[in-house]
Amino acid sequence: MPLPRTPLRSPSGPPPPPSPGNAPPSSPGNPLPAPSGVTRSRAQGFDPDSVRRFRFLDHLLDLGAGRIDLGYRLEGPGVEEELREVVDLGAPVARLEPARIAALERAVELLHLVAGVSYYKTCFAAEVAVEKGTRLDAELAAFLRRLYDLGLAECRYVNGLEGRRIPDFPVTGQGGAACGPAGLPDRPLVPIGGGKDSIVTLEAVRSCGRSPLLFSVGDHPAVLRTAAVAGLPHVVFRRRLDPRLLELNRAGAINGHVPVTAVVTCLALIAALIHGASAVVMADERSASVGSVEWDGIEVNHQYSKGWDFERRLGAVVRRRIASDLSCFSLLRPWSELAIARRFASLSQYHHAFLSCNHAYREDPSRRSAGWCCDCPKCRFVALALAPFLDPDRLVEIMGRNLLDDPSQLPGFAALLGIDADKPLECVGEVEEGRVAMRLAARSAAWRGAAVVRVLNEHPLVRELPDAIVEAVLAPAAEHGIPEPYRGCADALG
Repeated sequence: MPLPRTPLRSPSGPPPPPSPGNAPPSSPGNPLPAPSGVTRSRAQGFDPDSVRRFRFLDHLLDLGAGRIDLGYRLEGPGVEEELREVVDLGAPVARLEPARIAALERAVELLHLVAGVSYYKTCFAAEVAVEKGTRLDAELAAFLRRLYDLGLAECRYVNGLEGRRIPDFPVTGQGGAACGPAGLPDRPLVPIGGGKDSIVTLEAVRSCGRSPLLFSVGDHPAVLRTAAVAGLPHVVFRRRLDPRLLELNRAGAINGHVPVTAVVTCLALIAALIHGASAVVMADERSASVGSVEWDGIEVNHQYSKGWDFERRLGAVVRRRIASDLSCFSLLRPWSELAIARRFASLSQYHHAFLSCNHAYREDPSRRSAGWCCDCPKCRFVALALAPFLDPDRLVEIMGRNLLDDPSQLPGFAALLGIDADKPLECVGEVEEGRVAMRLAARSAAWRGAAVVRVLNEHPLVRELPDAIVEAVLAPAAEHGIPEPYRGCADALG
C-alpha cells in the first residue's frame, strides 16, 4: 500500500537563523590555485539589494590542464563583482573521441548554469543574463528556474525573503535535435560521500555483477575509508569556490543552503564522460522528495536536488542535451531511509568507515567536527534509523555515544517525529519513518528502556501507529526512474 504522507504545514514559528551554505569543500590541506586574471579589493560592505543583474560569464574546459573554469558577475549601481570557480579534474585528460569531447563540452555548459546557485544566492538578483554562445532553450530555461526556485527555497525561508521571486532564465535559442550517443561503455559510476546511502548503492550495484567506478568531490577521510573498504577504483574532483564569496558573506551577502547535490550530479556526469561510464547511479532515497514546511506558496525542502522531481527533470535534460547513451538515476529512489538503514546494518565492514554528520563536512575547517558531533538532526536520525537493526553497544561503538539514552536529546528526537515541531531542515527521513523507527526500537528489549525511546514510545503518534504504516515504510514504492538493466540491483535491497 502507498505510504500516507503527513501534510506539510505552515511553519510553527519564525524561520530558523541563517546557516552557512553547504557546498562541498576542497580537500583540506590541498587548496586549488587561485583563479588568475581577477583583481579585486576587499569588500567593506555589501548590499544585496544593490545587485540588479546576475550574469553567467564564460565557462572553459581545459582538458590538457585537467581544469574547468566558471565565471559569474554581480552587476548593479556601484556594484561589479566578478566571481570565478575552479574545478580540478584530478589529472590532464587526453585521447577522447570527438563525440565524447562534444558531449563533455555540453556537460560543462550545464555545470556552469547549475553551479551558479552558489553565487546567485548572495543577492537573489531580479534579472539573470547569459553570455552569447550559451545554448538556453525554453526547456532548459524552465528547468533552471525550477531548480533555483525550489533548491534555494530554504535559503529564502531562513533569511526571511518572503516575496523574493526567482526571475525567468532568458531563452537564447530554439531547441534543436536531441544529441546522439557519446560512445560510452556499459559501466556504472557511483558518487560517494562517506555516508551509508552511497555505500548501500555501490554494494547493490556490485551484487548484481557490475563493478562500479567510484567518484567523489573532495577526499574527505570518510570518503577515502569507504573507497578503501570497497576496493574499487576512485576518481576525485575538487571544487574550489571563489574565495571572494566568503568575503561577500562576511560583508553582508545573503547566505544559506544551496542545492549542492545538483552540482555534484553535474560533476559526476562530467566524470562519467571522461572516464567512460554510461550510468551515473545516485543514492537518493524516496524520503528526499518530502519537504519540511509550506512557506510563501512553495514547499521548503532541504533535499530538493535529491528528490524525484529534480531527478526526472535532470534525466530528461541529460538525454536530450548531453548524450543519448548517458543516464542518471537514483538506485535508492523506491526505498525509505529506514529500509536503507536496515540494509546498511548488514554491511558491517563499512560501519567504522562511514560518517553521516554534516558538521564533519563544513566548508570552514575551524567549524568542522572530526567525527560524529552527536548533537545535530543528522546524527540523531542516523542513530534512530539504525537502532532497530543494531544493538546499543554496536551503535555506541560506531558513533561514540548512545543518543537514544540521553534525556537532553529528547526535543531533537521529538522534532524528527514531527512532535511539537516541524521536520528539521536537514538530510533526514520523513516523520513517519522516525515514528516507525521509534516503535520498532521500543519492541526490542535492548532499546525499550533507553530514555528517549521510553518517553517517545508513549506518545500517541508512536503508540497508536497502525501496523500498515510500519509495513509501508519498509516496502518499496513504484515511483522511480531505474532503467531495466539495474532493476535487479534495486530489488536486491528488499
